[in-house]
Amino acid sequence: MTHTSAFCRAQEGFHRDRAAMANLDNIRIVATSAAEAWAREAVLALRREGKLDREDRLPAAASLSEEEEDAAFGEKPDRGLVT
Repeated sequence: MTHTSAFCRAQEGFHRDRAAMANLDNIRIVATSAAEAWAREAVLALRREGKLDREDRLPAAASLSEEEEDAAFGEKPDRGLVT
């Protein structure tokens, strides 16, 4: 299922708001990760919609290498990222 870039940005905003209002660290970590994932999905949606035509216009969040993406999404996604 494909989403529009507007939907993806709305979801990103929702999760960023949730992270900002969270009292617990684990909720803040998960909400921030979800917001970043929706930001990457929005860039892909923009590309599908033909609104992005050049690679150099992509934000850094959408240009993760395969190794960086594997590190970001490890075996235990419920544990968050270890920094």
